[in-house]
Amino acid sequence: MSEPNKGPGRQGPPMGMRGPGGRGPGRNVFVEKPKHGKETLKRLVQYIGSSKYLVLGMLAVMLAVTLLQLIAPSLQGQAINAMTVEGALSVDMLEVMRTLALLAVVYLLTAVMQYFQGICSVSLSQATVRRMRTDLFNRIVKLPIRFIDTHQHGDIMSRMTNDVENISQVVSSSIGSLFSGVLTVVGSIAIMLYYSPALTCISFVTVILSLLVTGKMSKYMRKYFSRQSSLLGQLNGHAEEMITGYHTVVAFSREENAEKEFNAISADLKRTGIIAQLLGGVMGPVMNVIGNIGFLLIAAFGGYFALQGAISIGVIQAFILYSKQFTRPINELANLYGQIQTAIAGAERVFAILDSEPEVDEGRTHLPAVRGDIDFNHIFFSYVPDKPVLKDFDLHVKSGQRIAIVGATGSGKTTVVNLLTRFYDVDQGDILLDGINIQNIPKAELRGNIAIVLQDTVLFSDTIAGNIRYGRLEAEDTDVRKAAQTANADIFIERLPEGYDSVLSESGGNLSQGQRQLLSIARAVLADPSILILDEATSSVDTRTELHIQEAMLALMEGRTSLIIAHRLSTIRTADVIVVVDDGKIVEMGNHAQLLKQEGVYYRLYQNQFAGLQT
Repeated sequence: MSEPNKGPGRQGPPMGMRGPGGRGPGRNVFVEKPKHGKETLKRLVQYIGSSKYLVLGMLAVMLAVTLLQLIAPSLQGQAINAMTVEGALSVDMLEVMRTLALLAVVYLLTAVMQYFQGICSVSLSQATVRRMRTDLFNRIVKLPIRFIDTHQHGDIMSRMTNDVENISQVVSSSIGSLFSGVLTVVGSIAIMLYYSPALTCISFVTVILSLLVTGKMSKYMRKYFSRQSSLLGQLNGHAEEMITGYHTVVAFSREENAEKEFNAISADLKRTGIIAQLLGGVMGPVMNVIGNIGFLLIAAFGGYFALQGAISIGVIQAFILYSKQFTRPINELANLYGQIQTAIAGAERVFAILDSEPEVDEGRTHLPAVRGDIDFNHIFFSYVPDKPVLKDFDLHVKSGQRIAIVGATGSGKTTVVNLLTRFYDVDQGDILLDGINIQNIPKAELRGNIAIVLQDTVLFSDTIAGNIRYGRLEAEDTDVRKAAQTANADIFIERLPEGYDSVLSESGGNLSQGQRQLLSIARAVLADPSILILDEATSSVDTRTELHIQEAMLALMEGRTSLIIAHRLSTIRTADVIVVVDDGKIVEMGNHAQLLKQEGVYYRLYQNQFAGLQT
């Protein structure tokens, strides 16, 4: 079980995060409006429609609510007509009471059905976003390392949280309005045509006006709501960078720089948000004005038709209510338009990750018992086109050998590890494991035979035992303790108040660097790999702790093929072969004594380090 790699880092791939205090060219800049709004909406509807029973239940409830709401104005009109006989006020109390009692029942049933409508809306919303979050997370964990290295982590998290939450709010608040609106509009038009076709045509004037205004304003709203969503992702990304690298920010006194950058993004988000919310907020009042114009037209022409004897006063009252019901869904959607645009913009950002190509695993050749012979045959590789990191790298490692790879920073040492574990694939050449091309081996099987101990340890918010057991999840407690003993980690673990049950804070922040490194080695011991990779595992600890770690590493390397990448040359003196890499090429090979005699690159590195100079 290999320990997760934190990316090429020192080898220089195009990173999405440029480190604390600086935006850099790597920060993602998103377009200002959805490129494929209609396609995004269609896919969002498909997600909603996947909960077909909830959708059918909501439709049934909405149909009942709509029918009840369509009955109510007609009953009001009947009550008014029951109080007028040939123009003189005359009350038929029996008819009025019967109609009002029926109206009360209609309103009561409407309230009950609207309660169930709310339950259906919330259930549908949560089911939709749960499925979307599940698909999104499942895609993220299958993305290539290159994708994670070239995108802001905070922005990816923003898509999982903010964007999906915006979708959730719109589904819960808008789907019911949309279903109800369609049914209400159809029902209202049918009844209005029955009462007065002429008055219905007059009502359509406001509908046409509403559609024109909505279409005009939507062009501007879509632009700003999409940009608002993108800027929120950038803001989260910057905050995540600053919190993660806070020690570095403080150490270099870059607090003001970080604050200025945050304020710049925040100010941009504020301006965009104000414009977006203003455009979204003005839609409702504009639609209300148009609706009031419609009521005025109905009252004026309805009164004229009543004087002509074409319709009754009760019909005018009912017609005004039906007209209100007819325009209400349009007004509601206008008020929700801003939220809908935000949700569509967020959905497009979510779908952008869902559409990203997952890590390809074409391997079909299963490994027999792994011996550990590794062959790098004339490897060429570059993170960025036309900027090669490895150039004709050719290395042959025998089973059980301890191979040390040394070189100046950026020479390509860690890239060798990234290629062996297939975090990245070679541009040219082949890497063979026991004579089998690693591209033909299933990645899980390949990585399951490799354990990595990194300079930057990766620990999780779990117990110490849980972090060690990450190397082999089915391991017993006794195996975990033996692994810790082999790694010399049991000494400090036993001193903790809760021992192996001690819960670590995020990234093991409540442990020292050396303690975290020992836990990382214990995890690799428990994994019992055939191939071991030690990537500068002692470069961040003091000399005394380094001795403990070296003892643990010697026990771990026993009988295994080991690749050791180190800046501290004292840690690789006992290696069988030392490979010196310079500018992506192997320039020297041999053991410690042989390379010193050559007085070449290794000799200069050793002398510089012995003299205390930076390598």
